[in-house]
Amino acid sequence: MLSVETIGVALIGYLLGSIPFGVLVAKRFGVDIYSVGSGNPGATNVLREIGKPAGYTVFVLDFLKGFLATYWFLIPVFSFSGDPVLGLWGLPAAVLGHTYPLFTGFRGGKGVATAMGGLLGVMPECLVLGLVTWALIFYSTRYVAVASICFGLSLPICALVMYWASGENGRHGGVVFLAFVVMAWIIWRHRSNLSRLRDGTENRFDRKKESEKRR
Repeated sequence: MLSVETIGVALIGYLLGSIPFGVLVAKRFGVDIYSVGSGNPGATNVLREIGKPAGYTVFVLDFLKGFLATYWFLIPVFSFSGDPVLGLWGLPAAVLGHTYPLFTGFRGGKGVATAMGGLLGVMPECLVLGLVTWALIFYSTRYVAVASICFGLSLPICALVMYWASGENGRHGGVVFLAFVVMAWIIWRHRSNLSRLRDGTENRFDRKKESEKRR
C-alpha cells in the first residue's frame, strides 16, 4: 500500500534521476551530446565522443544519483521512518528519471549506471556479481550493450539465491521482484542494440579508437 513516505521517496528518486549529468558534462566540453555518436546522453556515448575524463565523470555522477535515491531518507535530519525498504521505490524511480528526465524533454539514457548505484543501496551483493559479470563479458566481447544485458540477467539469479532462497524476512520478495524489473528494463532499453547485434552492425568499443578522442 502506498504511503506518503513511499510517494516522497519515489518522487525524489525520479527528480534525482532526471539530473542530466551527461548533457551537462558534455556542454562543459562544448558538445551537444544529442547530436554526436549514438545521441544517447549516457556515460558510454560521452566517453566515446569526448573522452575518458568526461565519460568516467558522467558514470560516477549517474551512479551516485542512483545510490542517493535509495539512501537519502536514511539520513537522520529527514523526518522519514528510515526504513531501508523504501529504497526499493527509490531505485526504479531514479532509473525512470534517468531514462525519461523531466529536465531535458524526457530524452535520457539507458539507466545502467543509475541502476548500479541504486543496487548498491538495496542489494549490494547482486551489484558485485553484476559488475563481475559485466566486466567478464565486456572484456571478452568489447560490446557494452552485451555486457549491460548480461549484467541485468545476473540480477534476478543473484536475488533468488541471496534473498529468496535464504528466507530473509521482510524484504526478500520485494528485492527479487525489483531484480526482475531492473533486468527487464535494461533489456528493453537495449532493444535497438539487440537489433544491431542481430544484423551485425553494432559497434564494438575500440580501445585504440577511444584513445584518439579529444581529452
